[in-house]
Amino acid sequence: MAAVEELEARYIMNTYNRQEDRTLVLVKGAGSRVWDNKGKDYLDFVGGLAVNILGHCHPDVVAAICFQAGELIHASNLYYTRPQAELARVLVEHSAGDRVFFANSGAEVNEAAIKLARKFHYPRRYKIITARRSFHGRTLATVAATGQQKYQQGFAPLPDGFSYARFNDLASFEELVDGETAAIMIEPVQGEGGIHVAAPDFIRGLRELCDRTGLLLIFDEVQCGLGRTGRLWAYENWGAAPDIFTTAKGLGGGLPIGAMLARSGVAEVFKPGDHASTFGGNPVACRAALAVLELLLKDSFLEQVRNKGSLFMAGLRRQVTLFPGLVREARGLGLMAALELREPLAGAAQQRCQERGLLVNAIGDNILRFLPPLIALEEELEQALAILEQVLSGLLEQT
Repeated sequence: MAAVEELEARYIMNTYNRQEDRTLVLVKGAGSRVWDNKGKDYLDFVGGLAVNILGHCHPDVVAAICFQAGELIHASNLYYTRPQAELARVLVEHSAGDRVFFANSGAEVNEAAIKLARKFHYPRRYKIITARRSFHGRTLATVAATGQQKYQQGFAPLPDGFSYARFNDLASFEELVDGETAAIMIEPVQGEGGIHVAAPDFIRGLRELCDRTGLLLIFDEVQCGLGRTGRLWAYENWGAAPDIFTTAKGLGGGLPIGAMLARSGVAEVFKPGDHASTFGGNPVACRAALAVLELLLKDSFLEQVRNKGSLFMAGLRRQVTLFPGLVREARGLGLMAALELREPLAGAAQQRCQERGLLVNAIGDNILRFLPPLIALEEELEQALAILEQVLSGLLEQT
């Protein structure tokens, strides 16, 4: 039988940077750990890029998937299904949204948010201000919304109407507002941009700016929502509610599902035929999402996430103290964190962590991103920090 790497090289488009020296074939997961095809286990602090918020194969999620797969897998949105309706109810009852649109990914629900904002202001306003370093998806519209040129190269001409202000700089957003501006779209915690946390005054200032100018405020919580910051929604940390917000990644506990929520007065501008998704609100994905939310909403669960986040951030800040010549800064909120290195050594650090049984994510040349599952044990967080300290110590000896 051909090796997985050989099959991929021959049949799959080359869109992922799976370098030869980082090859890893994963075959099993349970909790915070995964196993490769050679039987080696790893602490997984990549977490499917913030998808596996309950770890791998959580028994409640597995049971929900198996039950629903035996009842009804797909029916299309021409008909009602109970899992979709129940999931919408739970999301609305525990958020600032009043209506839900379901899709399959973060890019799709961000695309829906862009369309909703434009429809709300049609035809006079259509422009959307986003932040530099932001990431909103891979479709043409969400790439245009993304404030990182590297994701836009080779795809011109992109849809117009997007401009980029400086994250955590309210004045730079105010300067871009004009009579054609429809909305501001922001990640309360920038994920792909390197785990940059919004300042409270910045988020509240955006809310006031939108109220004063009639703009819609859109929060992209695709990565930072669903308990990742220690609150169900990241915006709860600042007490500033959005008009529209999006969630995906962890919502299905590993299955693809996304949701856009909007407040009353905004959601109603979407009429039948304005937007749709064939697989959006799939019964199996919705049943999995209900299992995820049931666990997140249990008493003390999010409090435990906050406590574990404090422990982990303290450990990352210790690395700055131990290796000041190597580590520039530790950033994060809850269990969403990053270390910024002073030298372009993130790739080497990622590889050495993997060799020692810890999976982390290098963003660019200088940043290590950590997205441990919310169910990670304190001893697993400490184990990860110990491995990281060994890796950084080894890198320092070579620099």
